[in-house]
Amino acid sequence: MAGTMVEFSSNGGTCQGYLATPESGSGPGVIVLQEWWGLVDHIKDVADRFAAEGFVALAPDLYHGESTTSPDDAGKLMMALKIAETEKDLQGAITHLLSLDACTSDTVGTVGFCMGGQLSLYAACANPKVGACVIYYGIHPEVKPDIPSLNAPVLGFFAENDGMVTPEVARELEKTLKDAGKNIEIHIYDGADHAFFNDTRTEVYHAEHAKDTWARMLELYRANL
Repeated sequence: MAGTMVEFSSNGGTCQGYLATPESGSGPGVIVLQEWWGLVDHIKDVADRFAAEGFVALAPDLYHGESTTSPDDAGKLMMALKIAETEKDLQGAITHLLSLDACTSDTVGTVGFCMGGQLSLYAACANPKVGACVIYYGIHPEVKPDIPSLNAPVLGFFAENDGMVTPEVARELEKTLKDAGKNIEIHIYDGADHAFFNDTRTEVYHAEHAKDTWARMLELYRANL
């Protein structure tokens, strides 16, 4: 890993996160939000990949030190997440990232995967400093984004064979945002499963689709940050 763990103010205390900075020393800011597993090496690697593309990426540790490889434990950690406190962690991460000399943008991009995908939209609705939002198959039954407050364009990636976030769910999200007058673009990938971007999960990883989403995401950020 090329980045480092950092600490920032949040909720009257502190939160940690993984910060990756490009070799140039500066660039636009991106917040990377974890899957339900926690701040694992895969999420840190995504932050490093953003740094390699010229972005300053911060992945906040929303579980505050906990992580797991067990789906049962991951589900428990996700459902135990206190959304009000998590919102403050997200605000703290965004504020910290924008305060860094290395960050050249006035707004940040957000991207999240699975649980983090829903939190990406939540953060974009809650914070006007989010300039572009990306959702990868986002789900969390307790996270209710305030859609009327959303200003950032949204790019969503979903999977045809996703049993948790079905294509119908994705299209309903698209309709909800469009009906509210928001800027949203949804892509549903044929033959893909939930978590198809995660290259550490060989049973679901889809290299071609992951590459396509990465290119689309970078294009969005470079146009809006």
